[in-house]
Formats: sequence, C-alpha cells, structure tokens
Amino acid sequence: MDPVTLILILFVAALVLFATEWLPVDVTALGLLSALLLTGLVTPKQAFAGFGSDTVLTLASLFILTRVLLRAGVIEWIGVSLARRARNAPAMLRGLLGTVAGISAFTSNTATTAVFLPVVAGLARRGGIGAGRALMPLAFASILGGSITLIGTTTNLVVSGALPTTGQRPLGFFELAWVGVPVAVVGLLYLFLVAPRLLPEREAALEESLRAYLADLTVSSGSPLAGKTLRDSGLGRDYGLTVVAVRRDNQTFYAPGPEFVVQPDDTLAVEGQTERILAGKSTLGVISKSEQKLRAAPGEDGDVRLIEAVVLPGSPLLGRTLKEGRFRERYGVSVLALHRRAQHFERLAGLRLAVGDMLLIQGNAARIDSLGDYLAVMGDLTERQRDPRRAPLAVAVFVGAVGLGAFGVMPLAVAVVVAVALSLIFRLISPEEAYGAVEWPIIVLIASMLAFGTAFEATGAAQVLTGALSGVLEPLGPYGLLAALFLVTVALTQPMSNQAAALVMLPLAIGTAKTLGYDPRPFVIGITIAASNSFITPLEPSCMLVYGPGRYTFLDFVRVGSGLTLVTFATALLVIPRVWPF
Repeated sequence: MDPVTLILILFVAALVLFATEWLPVDVTALGLLSALLLTGLVTPKQAFAGFGSDTVLTLASLFILTRVLLRAGVIEWIGVSLARRARNAPAMLRGLLGTVAGISAFTSNTATTAVFLPVVAGLARRGGIGAGRALMPLAFASILGGSITLIGTTTNLVVSGALPTTGQRPLGFFELAWVGVPVAVVGLLYLFLVAPRLLPEREAALEESLRAYLADLTVSSGSPLAGKTLRDSGLGRDYGLTVVAVRRDNQTFYAPGPEFVVQPDDTLAVEGQTERILAGKSTLGVISKSEQKLRAAPGEDGDVRLIEAVVLPGSPLLGRTLKEGRFRERYGVSVLALHRRAQHFERLAGLRLAVGDMLLIQGNAARIDSLGDYLAVMGDLTERQRDPRRAPLAVAVFVGAVGLGAFGVMPLAVAVVVAVALSLIFRLISPEEAYGAVEWPIIVLIASMLAFGTAFEATGAAQVLTGALSGVLEPLGPYGLLAALFLVTVALTQPMSNQAAALVMLPLAIGTAKTLGYDPRPFVIGITIAASNSFITPLEPSCMLVYGPGRYTFLDFVRVGSGLTLVTFATALLVIPRVWPF
C-alpha cells in the first residue's frame, strides 16, 4: 500500500480512538507507534527517539519538581495565608483566582486546582457564596494561567518539542506571555463579572465522603496560636478544625468556647479531615508528642510514610488506650489521629481502642510494613504530608531551575534534571515518590506522537493534507485561517487530550501556512493557545476535580465555558497578528 495512504488510515484510526477513548490514550499511542514500526514507516531509531527527547525529560522533571513544591507545602501555604487575611469574601475570592492563575503559569494546572480546592471552598462557605459559583472559576483560572509560560502546561512543552521536526524554532520560555497574559486577564475579568451570573448557586459536596479524625496536638512556644482566642486562631475558619477539648497541665477543658485563650504547651483535641489536620500541623506550630518522641528515637530516620490502618478483631490493643497498649514501643510508629464511626469522643489520649477504629499512622516504611496481623493497612496517604521546614530549599531549587532555563543560562531540560537530582540528594522527595509523580501516560503519548509526526512528514502525508486544506482555506485570508485553525483545535480538545490535539494540528497548520505564503509562527501560537484552553466540557483534569464537589452538570460547563472560549478566542485573534505578523 502507498505510504501516504497508509499513514492517513492510521491518522484517522488514531483520531477515532483518541476521541472515543475506547482504549486509554497511552495504549492508543503505543499501538500507533507499533503500527508505524511494523509497516516500516519509521525506523526503530526514529520511533524511540521521542522517549529520550528534551521534551520528555523536561516534562518528567517538571512533574517531579511540582510534587516537591506540594510536599513542602509551598502552594498550600500561599492559599491559606491569603485566605486568613480575608475580610471581604468576594474580593478575596477574586484575589485567590488571580493567584491561582499566576501559580499555574509555572506548575501543573491539576496540582494547583487540587491544592486550592479546599481553600476556595472554605472561603466561599464563610462568605456565604455557593460553592457552585467558586469552584468552576478556580479550575478555569488554573487553565488560563497555563498559557503564560513554556512550562505552564504540558501542551506548551509538547508543541515546543515538536517544532524542530517541522523546521521551526522551539518556543521561548516567555514567548507565549505576549498573548497568554492578555488572555488570562480578559478571562479572569469574565470569571469575575460574567460567570457568577451563569453559575449555579449550589453548596459544596466536599464533606460527604471524608472521614473526621480526632488528633491531640500540642501548642509549641513559637506557635502563632499562643495567646490567641479560639475565635481569633482561625482553626475553624481557615483550617476546618473543631477544638473539642483542651488539656492544660492536669486540667481538661471540654468544649471550650470561642473566647478561650490558647497557651503554650496546651494540648488541643481537634477534629477534622486528614488534609485539614496535616495542614494545621505543618503551619500552626503544633506538634504530635507521639510523633516527636518517635523522631527523637535513634535509627528511625529514612523513608517516612503516612497510612490509614484499621484495628482488627483479636488485637491485643482492644480495650486499652494507646499508652496502655504501649503502641509506639510495640510497633515503632506513631498515631497522629483516630476515626471512630458514629460516635463522639473528647480526647485521643484517653480513648480505649475498639474493633473498626481507623488510625492515622506515621512511621518508618520498614516499621509500617511489619505492623502485624491485627492492624490492616487501608491506604497510603504519604503524598498528603507537608514538611514546611523544607519549603525554602524547595522554592530555591525550583526557582533556580526555572530561572536558569528561562534566561538561557543553560538549556531548560538540563536545569530541571539537575534540580530533580538536587531534590533527591537533599531528600526533598524520595525516589519512589519521584517516579510516582511522573504522569507516565502523558509521557508515552507524547513520545509516541513525536514519532508519528516524523512519519507524517517523511511520507509526504502532511503535504497532501495541507495541499487540500490550502485550497479550501485560501479564500479566508490569514485572519480567517488563524480563526479556523483555532476553532478546529478547540473542537478537537473536547473529545481528545490537549496534547494529542496540538500534535495533530501542528503539521497541518505549518504546512498550510507555508503553502499559502504566510509565516507559520502566528498559527503555531494560535494552536498552542487553543489547545491549552479547554473550557467547554468538564473533561479537562482540572475541571474533573471540581465537577463533583461543585455539584455541576455537563451543561453548566457548556454554558459558562463557551463564553470563556469565545473571550479567549477573540483576545487571541486580536493579539497574535500584532506580535507575530503573518
């Protein structure tokens, strides 16, 4: 069979599979790569070159560095700090959305949305704003920010990495900012002024399936809580924690009122979800004495894990408190909190364990693996831990890598790989968590599609398609061509991944522009912006994160996202030709 016909058949088959998701996108991409190899359309060297490309190494490294920032609590600290200063909830919500857009210009959209989700939901609740009016703008703001820098989204990096194979220079680190910043600003104005009129007034569904734990946390001398009333402490307002008792010396105060003044060395019995307890523990200067004693023990350094475990029948701990059962001595781990279904209790230290109690346990990985027959591990929550002591180093490593790459001191791929190595050396992240942070399906998709792009050009299929397109699109002129390519890319991002849509459209846009005598650059920028801004359906990962908690329907996204898409489309069409002339 003619190579052009064969590659076009594979092209159509890939489009159908990407759109229907009958197979996972990475499986489809690997199948396409296998077909290219078996038919001889690419050599093994060409097929596997993408897996060792600068783009793939940069992406993998950025996934890891984003996780480093999350583990150090940097992004979470920014959100909580802003929320604590909130006086006017609507104004503060707008400020948070701007902050989210700025942060997502340098980190993963999905990770940024996940971290800010409880912060924005809490702020909306305190301000009397329905979560339905706050959470979708959060997801959209994170997507808007991704258009500002080269590392804002994986799509930007993918396009930049594919450009050299088409004879074009890669994107500069801040090149997209010329259009990305205006698009983000106009998009945020739409979210501030128009979206609230279109969004539903619904309460969040965040709390429904989350377990409430009880934890005993002792206030250190340098804690910002010391000397404050419970009302002013922000434990409930900012962290979603309820203080059910306070132990001071040998006296216990049950259900303390809002005017109760917290003192150093007070032990607070707080109730809240896992993430809230961990966030409070990492930023408020409160400690778990059990955890502190364990860390002071010799030989307990190394890979520290956080898990949930349930107490099983026959356990020697049944009917005893943690101290009476000598839990720390028996297992070599510490209990940070406890959950018991449908029963209220006041203090963790005096609670006698029962069958079915869920324990939040922290300790050395080897100790966790040998918990015994009477504690069943139900889940690993290690990635939810935050260690703010490492935040300055984590920020320095990340900013250093981005700065060196952005200003051309060294290639971006080199800078981020070195940053990952430093993160591992300084134990900002464990090797296991680093490998787990990489989104391997995206890596496989990109590497395989880069090989497909090579075959698409080498067989002449790109020239055939662009020749046909140029005949149809030539009457539209350059503005019409830019608009058509933008809209087609947006349409493709709805059923398939943004990266796949960009890689499909890129050679077609460049080939058509060359055939019609235009500079390909403005069309490359247009496709990149279009592929990075997917708002019409909730299929974008950031949107899926808020879909359930915001109680949205599919049509909510169509109604609000269509308007935002038109706004970004109009802004891009106005800005792009002025910065990158045809």
